[in-house]
Amino acid sequence: MRIVCPFCGERELGEFTYLGDAKPQRPAADAGEDAVYDYVYLRDNVAGVMSEHWYHGGGCRSWLKITRNTLTHEISSVEPAAGVGAAKVGV
Repeated sequence: MRIVCPFCGERELGEFTYLGDAKPQRPAADAGEDAVYDYVYLRDNVAGVMSEHWYHGGGCRSWLKITRNTLTHEISSVEPAAGVGAAKVGV
């Protein structure tokens, strides 16, 4: 699979790291235990088109939001991911 980075152009998959589904939003700091549990452990296993976060560590070090069909691996869009980074991965 090849990904077309909006900053670097077409690149091999090995330059990227998959983070996961782009849909879940981190619960507020005062959210209850159930909300945190749902955020960490309960994810949809979509068989079809979904938005995902990917990190281009082998290139421009940008976070990307990629819309991909999980059955065919066809990528329909790649864009910079807003609000993703240290807070998203807990660094």
